[in-house]
Amino acid sequence: MADPVSVTLVAPDISCAHCVSAIEEEIGGLTGVQSVMADVATKHVVVAYAPDDLSLAQIEAAMAEAGYPVGHEGQPPAG
Repeated sequence: MADPVSVTLVAPDISCAHCVSAIEEEIGGLTGVQSVMADVATKHVVVAYAPDDLSLAQIEAAMAEAGYPVGHEGQPPAG
């Protein structure tokens, strides 16, 4: 089993506490996610996950489905 991986995503559409709750509930419910923390002030979402169970692409797809497309630190969201 691989060690957990932590990634910081940039989600510019985070604007309120409801956004944070929605993201943390949606992403936190994915199999393999160990922790998720969204922050309104920085518009960052930090996700720790098990790469054996879940891919970064799956996390990004779930974020987009929830209405919060993401990019990576230093890169804007695609689209």
